[in-house]
Amino acid sequence: MKLTTMTQVTVDGVMQGNGGASEEDRRSGFERGGWAMGVFDDATMTLITETYQRADAFLFGRQTFEVFARSWGAIEDMRSRPIGVALNEAPKYVASTTLTEPRWANTTVLSGDLATAIGHLKAKTGGELQVHGSGALIRWLLEHDLVDEITLLIVPVLLGQGTRLFPPNGPDIALELVESRADSKGVTIQVYRPAGRPRYAPAVLPPRT
Repeated sequence: MKLTTMTQVTVDGVMQGNGGASEEDRRSGFERGGWAMGVFDDATMTLITETYQRADAFLFGRQTFEVFARSWGAIEDMRSRPIGVALNEAPKYVASTTLTEPRWANTTVLSGDLATAIGHLKAKTGGELQVHGSGALIRWLLEHDLVDEITLLIVPVLLGQGTRLFPPNGPDIALELVESRADSKGVTIQVYRPAGRPRYAPAVLPPRT
């Protein structure tokens, strides 16, 4: 399976608190949650829904898994929506060393050698293993060269605070642009594939005087 990520981020890279008021939104004193509510046009909403629907399986970090389990997995109105149906019908995997009894049907906890476990999932024929949210997990996956495709939904806002998708110190990765477009509300959709390490210009010494 191809491992893909889809993440809603601000122009300054923040992914925290996109959906509204929750405990996750307010970690570390964050007070600017809900910045992605109502900002997508119909075409982008259709893209998001169709992305979930084509998943063969989902992979989560623990925090995102618990948020999704309490909403898409438990609230009947959300369970019956197309995204909820896709999430509830597909196999789900959660990377956690502390979760032992996930309260969401069709869920497997990956608690051992995570790289090996994900490698086995990726080795399965065809389809997509999708990651939504799960910022810490995405950063770990990138560090271990396990991501095949990255989709960023970039919302035209600067928050100035909050957890960012990419850390200030992390791996350097060249990206191949696969697709780029903007919706009618100014959200840009960027699809990338990791393409090895970036190339850097050699240092140029100043001329002797």
